[in-house]
Amino acid sequence: MTEPAISVSLDDDHVATVELCRPPNNFFSMDVIGGIADAFERLDDDDRCRAVVLCAQGKHFCAGADFGGDRSYTTEELYSTAVRIFRCKTPVVAAIQGAAIGGGLGLALAADFRIAAPEARFSANFARLGFHQGFGLSVTLPRLVGEQAASELLYTGRRVDGVEALALGIADRLVPLDELRSTAHAFALEIARSAPLAIRSIRATLRGALADRVEAATAHELTEQIRLQATEDFAEGTRAMAERRLPDFRGR
Repeated sequence: MTEPAISVSLDDDHVATVELCRPPNNFFSMDVIGGIADAFERLDDDDRCRAVVLCAQGKHFCAGADFGGDRSYTTEELYSTAVRIFRCKTPVVAAIQGAAIGGGLGLALAADFRIAAPEARFSANFARLGFHQGFGLSVTLPRLVGEQAASELLYTGRRVDGVEALALGIADRLVPLDELRSTAHAFALEIARSAPLAIRSIRATLRGALADRVEAATAHELTEQIRLQATEDFAEGTRAMAERRLPDFRGR
């Protein structure tokens, strides 16, 4: 019997926990992203839930797409499901350990806040693979860190640890790994103790048309990803990643 991709629990203190259950890497799948979207929508409709902790089992929060694995979904399906996550109404606090890479970074930035361990690693590594960023990062990354810092992170694909993530504004708090879950829950509890109707109203004002912007961005991102995935550079980038070496890009 296949283990569920997502587990959901709701405490008496009005804080829900949505956990990715595909360790160690928690790679993308429709089960994972669809499970998160389904859980968030159900919790939106549950008056007992006022805040959500998004976390993951294993070594990594989410290492993005598994380019070496079998895929039973299209990127278009994945992105349309991702937009559902952005349309949800309940505040989300993400607890980030290990890697939040590529689309995994996109998932982390869908949350309202991120609590990270110093060992966490954030990277928009798309250019290092030879293709275009996705999962709405064209909108969410510059919204969080500014256009200039976002450009640098997207152009270079370099990895940022928890300490730098805090300085950049990607992470909101930095805590030891063994305190990650408890701190994220305490943060969510602070939110849950505020008036729930007011929190949803404030959140809707601050986020504005974010979900609509992400939906438009993912449509463009998908077009560019399809175009670039047909290039020799993309084939070289994914080979180099699998072989743990620097890619030799030729611009074709």
